[in-house]
Amino acid sequence: MERYRLLIYGARQIVQVTDSSNVEYLRGYHQMNSIKVLDSDKCELAVLVDNDGKIAEIGHNSELLAKADEGGCGSQISANGGVLLPGLVDAHSHPVFAGDRVHEFAMKLAGATYMQVQEAGGGILFTMEKTRAASDDELLHGFENVALEMLKSGTTTLEAKSGYGLDTESEMKMLGVIDMAADYLPLEVSGTFCGGHAIPKGSTEERQTKMIIDEMIPAIVAEKNDGRFASIENIDVFCEKGNFEVESSKRILEAGKKAGLSVNFHAEELNRTGGAEMGAAIKAKAMSHLEQISDEGIAAMAASGSVAVLLPTTAFMLRLKPPPARKLIDDGVIVALGSDFNPNAYCLAMPMVMHLACVQMHMSMSEALVASTINAAHSLARGKTHGAICKGRNADIIIVDAPRWEHLIYQFGCHNAIIKHVIKNGNLVYTKPT
Repeated sequence: MERYRLLIYGARQIVQVTDSSNVEYLRGYHQMNSIKVLDSDKCELAVLVDNDGKIAEIGHNSELLAKADEGGCGSQISANGGVLLPGLVDAHSHPVFAGDRVHEFAMKLAGATYMQVQEAGGGILFTMEKTRAASDDELLHGFENVALEMLKSGTTTLEAKSGYGLDTESEMKMLGVIDMAADYLPLEVSGTFCGGHAIPKGSTEERQTKMIIDEMIPAIVAEKNDGRFASIENIDVFCEKGNFEVESSKRILEAGKKAGLSVNFHAEELNRTGGAEMGAAIKAKAMSHLEQISDEGIAAMAASGSVAVLLPTTAFMLRLKPPPARKLIDDGVIVALGSDFNPNAYCLAMPMVMHLACVQMHMSMSEALVASTINAAHSLARGKTHGAICKGRNADIIIVDAPRWEHLIYQFGCHNAIIKHVIKNGNLVYTKPT
């Protein structure tokens, strides 16, 4: 039996991010700007992957070719002088829905706010109607198409939310689709229950809160007890003024946490509510958006270790003030990035997210990469296994046809032209057509 699954050789650079299997995240200016990068002008760097999909060795062509020959190796890939980077981790997305919201784009360009669009019958509630009416197969097919496009852009691990059902039956349908897709998609899925995404017309905050706590969460627990929903790992709520206020959000999140779900929620996007302080107090794993976070909220997140998942596409498309990435980083908050892919922010590509993070939020390229690899993995409880090219970690690797790794971020769009191969758990899952 062959000992090794894959050998990648002939690389000019290997961006490890960290060379420690014990590091779960990098925080602060110094750590995020001191990533581990191996260089070889002669393109002699190589990675050897065990049969279990873990990285066995990182070294030079000659030594690892010899080991591969000695132990037997299933396949070999030449990097042809390119760069190896960790597979990208998208820490926040809404990829399961029906219909689109192209018609709302003109409203936003004319100056309509997010909440004005929703009050006019658009936004989340428009997508809710389309999603409720869609079949499982329609939703599954749509999710599959989205995931495969994300894969081509280098994403190997994806956080995927429900939240366009907003009643028990429809939310269970969405979670079922996420769980089914997780079984066969070539990228890894961390599913999130987001039944507290919005309040449907005719309902109230209290009625929806009770439905989530008394019906939806118990239904998820029942599915898990029956051996399903293994990929559903997190609970989310859109904690916002006029939606689920801080106290209701706290009740929902604590009920989800009690049921074994990791707390990972929307906070401080449109208004300063104190959601960040609440999340820190209940030891939330992660909070997203944070455009309106206060200095007190930043201090609370730094103390609690909660991850700030920043979404530059949202601020860009809604013309919002970007979240204070520099202060979050400099004050010691663990910062990650996500695409926020959804009908309102139709961005599939983490390289574009990283570019926007650098330009709009004043992050360095190194910080953006860390936030899209090991820190994003940490927000999904995968910080020790994903997000770095390091011995013992999962072999999630992208091969980029460029002289330096920074080209993946520097290039705004057309990144598919330079992403040559995508590898997940040591398996080649995408090759750019020639």
